[in-house]
Amino acid sequence: MPGEVVIGDRVTVAETRGAWTIESVEPRGTTLVRRGRGGRAPKVLAANLDRVFVVVSLAEPPATTELIDRLLVLVEASGIHPILLTNKLDLPGAHEVAAELSSTYQGIGYLVLGASARSGEGLELLRDELCRGTSALIGPSGVGKSSLLNALDRGLALRTGELSVKTGTGKHTTSSSRLIELECGGRVADTPGFGDVGLWGVAAEDLASCFPELAALDPCRFRGCAHLQEPDCAVRAAVEAGRIRESRYRSYRKLHGEAAAAR
Repeated sequence: MPGEVVIGDRVTVAETRGAWTIESVEPRGTTLVRRGRGGRAPKVLAANLDRVFVVVSLAEPPATTELIDRLLVLVEASGIHPILLTNKLDLPGAHEVAAELSSTYQGIGYLVLGASARSGEGLELLRDELCRGTSALIGPSGVGKSSLLNALDRGLALRTGELSVKTGTGKHTTSSSRLIELECGGRVADTPGFGDVGLWGVAAEDLASCFPELAALDPCRFRGCAHLQEPDCAVRAAVEAGRIRESRYRSYRKLHGEAAAAR
Protein backbone atom coordinates (compact mmCIF):
# COMPACT_ATOMS: atom_id res chain seq x y z
CA MET A 1 0.00 0.00 0.00
CA PRO A 2 1.31 3.50 -0.82
CA GLY A 3 1.90 6.11 1.87
CA GLU A 4 0.04 9.37 2.12
CA VAL A 5 -0.80 10.76 -1.30
CA VAL A 6 -0.74 14.53 -1.75
CA ILE A 7 -1.68 16.91 -4.50
CA GLY A 8 0.81 16.71 -7.36
CA ASP A 9 1.83 13.10 -6.70
CA ARG A 10 2.22 10.87 -9.74
CA VAL A 11 0.57 7.55 -9.08
CA THR A 12 -0.19 4.19 -10.65
CA VAL A 13 -3.82 3.12 -10.44
CA ALA A 14 -5.65 -0.13 -11.06
CA GLU A 15 -9.31 -0.90 -11.69
CA THR A 16 -11.08 -3.67 -9.84
CA ARG A 17 -14.79 -4.23 -10.48
CA GLY A 18 -15.34 -0.65 -11.53
CA ALA A 19 -13.42 0.89 -8.61
CA TRP A 20 -10.06 2.60 -8.98
CA THR A 21 -7.35 2.17 -6.37
CA ILE A 22 -3.86 3.67 -6.05
CA GLU A 23 -1.25 0.94 -6.38
CA SER A 24 1.96 2.97 -6.03
CA VAL A 25 3.32 6.50 -5.78
CA GLU A 26 6.33 7.55 -7.85
CA PRO A 27 9.30 9.20 -6.12
CA ARG A 28 8.76 12.94 -5.70
CA GLY A 29 10.91 15.45 -7.53
CA THR A 30 10.07 18.24 -5.09
CA THR A 31 8.06 18.34 -1.87
CA LEU A 32 6.57 21.47 -0.33
CA VAL A 33 6.26 20.86 3.40
CA ARG A 34 5.65 22.87 6.55
CA ARG A 35 5.32 22.09 10.24
CA GLY A 36 1.98 20.50 10.99
CA ARG A 37 -0.49 21.42 13.70
CA GLY A 38 1.09 20.95 17.10
CA GLY A 39 4.60 21.10 15.62
CA ARG A 40 5.30 17.38 15.99
CA ALA A 41 4.86 16.19 12.43
CA PRO A 42 5.29 17.52 8.90
CA LYS A 43 2.40 18.69 6.74
CA VAL A 44 3.07 18.01 3.06
CA LEU A 45 1.31 20.65 0.96
CA ALA A 46 2.12 19.49 -2.57
CA ALA A 47 4.62 17.52 -4.63
CA ASN A 48 6.31 17.73 -8.04
CA LEU A 49 5.90 21.47 -8.45
CA ASP A 50 7.67 23.51 -11.12
CA ARG A 51 7.16 26.85 -9.35
CA VAL A 52 5.59 28.26 -6.20
CA PHE A 53 3.99 31.67 -5.84
CA VAL A 54 4.07 33.27 -2.41
CA VAL A 55 0.87 35.34 -2.52
CA VAL A 56 0.42 38.31 -0.20
CA SER A 57 -1.99 41.20 -0.08
CA LEU A 58 -0.86 44.82 -0.34
CA ALA A 59 -3.82 45.87 1.82
CA GLU A 60 -6.86 44.33 3.46
CA PRO A 61 -5.01 42.52 5.05
CA PRO A 62 -1.58 44.13 4.59
CA ALA A 63 1.50 41.97 4.18
CA THR A 64 4.36 41.92 6.69
CA THR A 65 7.95 41.30 5.72
CA GLU A 66 8.25 38.70 8.48
CA LEU A 67 5.46 36.61 6.98
CA ILE A 68 6.83 37.05 3.46
CA ASP A 69 10.28 35.93 4.61
CA ARG A 70 8.88 32.85 6.33
CA LEU A 71 6.96 31.82 3.23
CA LEU A 72 9.96 32.40 0.96
CA VAL A 73 12.18 30.28 3.22
CA LEU A 74 9.52 27.57 3.32
CA VAL A 75 9.69 27.33 -0.48
CA GLU A 76 13.48 27.67 -0.68
CA ALA A 77 13.79 24.74 1.73
CA SER A 78 11.87 22.60 -0.76
CA GLY A 79 14.48 23.26 -3.44
CA ILE A 80 12.34 25.70 -5.44
CA HIS A 81 13.14 29.38 -5.96
CA PRO A 82 9.78 31.10 -5.25
CA ILE A 83 8.02 33.97 -7.00
CA LEU A 84 6.53 36.75 -4.87
CA LEU A 85 3.05 37.75 -6.01
CA THR A 86 1.51 40.89 -4.50
CA ASN A 87 -2.25 41.19 -4.98
CA LYS A 88 -4.85 43.99 -4.66
CA LEU A 89 -3.00 46.68 -6.60
CA ASP A 90 -6.35 48.43 -7.06
CA LEU A 91 -6.57 49.47 -3.40
CA PRO A 92 -5.45 52.94 -2.19
CA GLY A 93 -1.74 53.12 -1.45
CA ALA A 94 -1.10 49.64 -2.86
CA HIS A 95 1.35 50.75 -5.56
CA GLU A 96 3.56 52.44 -2.99
CA VAL A 97 3.67 49.29 -0.85
CA ALA A 98 4.31 47.18 -3.95
CA ALA A 99 7.24 49.39 -4.96
CA GLU A 100 8.80 49.02 -1.51
CA LEU A 101 8.44 45.25 -1.51
CA SER A 102 9.82 45.03 -5.05
CA SER A 103 12.85 47.07 -4.01
CA THR A 104 13.52 44.66 -1.15
CA TYR A 105 12.96 41.34 -2.86
CA GLN A 106 13.95 41.95 -6.47
CA GLY A 107 17.26 43.21 -5.14
CA ILE A 108 18.03 39.75 -3.76
CA GLY A 109 17.02 37.87 -6.88
CA TYR A 110 13.31 37.15 -6.55
CA LEU A 111 10.85 37.72 -9.34
CA VAL A 112 8.14 40.00 -7.93
CA LEU A 113 4.80 40.29 -9.73
CA GLY A 114 1.99 42.70 -8.88
CA ALA A 115 -1.62 42.05 -9.81
CA SER A 116 -5.22 42.93 -9.14
CA ALA A 117 -7.97 40.36 -9.51
CA ARG A 118 -10.48 43.23 -9.53
CA SER A 119 -8.95 45.59 -12.11
CA GLY A 120 -7.03 43.03 -14.15
CA GLU A 121 -3.71 44.83 -13.76
CA GLY A 122 -0.75 42.48 -14.03
CA LEU A 123 -2.79 39.41 -14.96
CA GLU A 124 -1.10 38.87 -18.34
CA LEU A 125 2.34 38.47 -16.76
CA LEU A 126 0.88 36.15 -14.15
CA ARG A 127 -0.86 34.11 -16.84
CA ASP A 128 2.43 33.65 -18.70
CA GLU A 129 3.94 32.07 -15.58
CA LEU A 130 0.97 29.93 -14.57
CA CYS A 131 0.38 28.47 -18.02
CA ARG A 132 3.65 26.52 -17.90
CA GLY A 133 3.87 23.29 -15.91
CA THR A 134 2.55 22.84 -12.38
CA SER A 135 2.47 25.73 -9.93
CA ALA A 136 1.20 26.30 -6.40
CA LEU A 137 -0.24 29.39 -4.76
CA ILE A 138 0.47 29.64 -1.04
CA GLY A 139 -0.25 32.36 1.48
CA PRO A 140 -2.63 33.47 4.22
CA SER A 141 -6.40 33.42 3.91
CA GLY A 142 -7.90 36.56 2.44
CA VAL A 143 -5.05 37.52 0.10
CA GLY A 144 -7.10 36.65 -3.00
CA LYS A 145 -5.60 33.42 -4.35
CA SER A 146 -8.93 32.06 -5.57
CA SER A 147 -9.98 35.48 -6.87
CA LEU A 148 -6.84 35.68 -8.99
CA LEU A 149 -7.50 32.25 -10.48
CA ASN A 150 -11.10 33.21 -11.22
CA ALA A 151 -9.90 36.36 -12.99
CA LEU A 152 -7.45 34.35 -15.08
CA ASP A 153 -9.93 31.62 -16.00
CA ARG A 154 -13.58 32.67 -15.89
CA GLY A 155 -14.76 29.08 -16.12
CA LEU A 156 -13.38 28.11 -12.71
CA ALA A 157 -15.93 29.89 -10.48
CA LEU A 158 -13.93 29.17 -7.34
CA ARG A 159 -15.51 30.17 -4.04
CA THR A 160 -14.18 33.42 -2.58
CA GLY A 161 -14.86 35.25 0.68
CA GLU A 162 -14.66 38.61 2.42
CA LEU A 163 -12.42 39.62 5.29
CA SER A 164 -13.57 39.16 8.86
CA VAL A 165 -14.90 42.49 10.12
CA LYS A 166 -13.74 41.65 13.65
CA THR A 167 -10.14 40.60 12.94
CA GLY A 168 -9.40 42.12 9.54
CA THR A 169 -8.05 38.77 8.38
CA GLY A 170 -9.26 36.38 5.73
CA LYS A 171 -11.79 33.63 6.17
CA HIS A 172 -11.02 30.17 4.80
CA THR A 173 -12.82 29.62 1.49
CA THR A 174 -10.52 26.93 0.09
CA SER A 175 -10.92 24.06 2.55
CA SER A 176 -8.82 21.44 0.79
CA SER A 177 -5.96 21.30 -1.69
CA ARG A 178 -6.86 20.64 -5.31
CA LEU A 179 -5.09 20.60 -8.64
CA ILE A 180 -6.80 22.96 -11.05
CA GLU A 181 -6.45 22.63 -14.83
CA LEU A 182 -6.32 26.04 -16.48
CA GLU A 183 -7.72 26.54 -19.97
CA CYS A 184 -4.26 27.69 -21.11
CA GLY A 185 -2.75 24.30 -20.24
CA GLY A 186 -1.10 24.97 -16.90
CA ARG A 187 -1.97 23.29 -13.62
CA VAL A 188 -2.28 25.09 -10.29
CA ALA A 189 -2.32 23.61 -6.81
CA ASP A 190 -4.77 25.80 -4.91
CA THR A 191 -4.06 25.28 -1.21
CA PRO A 192 -5.96 26.44 1.89
CA GLY A 193 -4.66 29.68 3.38
CA PHE A 194 -2.43 29.49 6.43
CA GLY A 195 -0.75 32.13 8.56
CA ASP A 196 1.13 29.85 10.98
CA VAL A 197 4.24 29.25 8.90
CA GLY A 198 6.38 26.82 10.83
CA LEU A 199 9.37 25.30 9.06
CA TRP A 200 9.95 21.58 9.05
CA GLY A 201 13.21 19.76 8.43
CA VAL A 202 15.38 22.89 8.17
CA ALA A 203 18.36 22.66 10.52
CA ALA A 204 19.63 25.88 12.07
CA GLU A 205 23.02 25.41 10.41
CA ASP A 206 21.35 25.12 6.98
CA LEU A 207 19.03 28.10 7.32
CA ALA A 208 21.39 30.65 5.71
CA SER A 209 21.21 28.72 2.43
CA CYS A 210 17.49 29.62 2.27
CA PHE A 211 18.35 33.35 2.26
CA PRO A 212 19.93 34.08 -1.16
CA GLU A 213 21.74 37.23 -0.02
CA LEU A 214 23.30 35.37 2.92
CA ALA A 215 24.25 32.35 0.82
CA ALA A 216 25.93 34.59 -1.76
CA LEU A 217 28.44 36.08 0.68
CA ASP A 218 32.00 34.86 0.95
CA PRO A 219 32.56 32.36 3.80
CA CYS A 220 33.00 33.89 7.21
CA ARG A 221 36.24 33.62 9.15
CA PHE A 222 35.12 30.51 11.00
CA ARG A 223 33.55 27.46 9.39
CA GLY A 224 29.98 26.90 10.57
CA CYS A 225 29.42 30.55 11.49
CA ALA A 226 25.82 31.01 12.67
CA HIS A 227 25.93 34.74 11.78
CA LEU A 228 24.76 35.72 15.25
CA GLN A 229 27.63 36.84 17.52
CA GLU A 230 30.74 35.33 15.96
CA PRO A 231 33.70 37.63 15.20
CA ASP A 232 34.50 38.65 11.61
CA CYS A 233 31.07 37.55 10.39
CA ALA A 234 30.55 38.58 6.75
CA VAL A 235 26.78 38.56 7.14
CA ARG A 236 26.68 40.89 10.14
CA ALA A 237 29.20 43.17 8.44
CA ALA A 238 26.92 43.32 5.38
CA VAL A 239 23.94 44.19 7.59
CA GLU A 240 25.88 46.99 9.28
CA ALA A 241 26.99 48.29 5.87
CA GLY A 242 23.42 48.27 4.55
CA ARG A 243 24.05 45.58 1.94
CA ILE A 244 21.59 43.24 3.69
CA ARG A 245 18.31 44.68 4.93
CA GLU A 246 17.80 44.61 8.66
CA SER A 247 14.28 43.19 8.25
CA ARG A 248 15.71 40.17 6.45
CA TYR A 249 18.38 39.66 9.07
CA ARG A 250 15.76 39.87 11.85
CA SER A 251 13.78 37.17 10.08
CA TYR A 252 16.90 35.02 9.82
CA ARG A 253 17.68 35.40 13.52
CA LYS A 254 14.13 34.53 14.54
CA LEU A 255 13.92 31.47 12.29
CA HIS A 256 17.39 30.37 13.42
CA GLY A 257 16.26 30.50 17.03
CA GLU A 258 13.15 28.46 16.25
CA ALA A 259 15.16 25.86 14.35
CA ALA A 260 17.70 25.56 17.13
CA ALA A 261 14.96 25.17 19.77
CA ALA A 262 13.24 22.45 17.75
CA ARG A 263 16.25 20.10 17.85
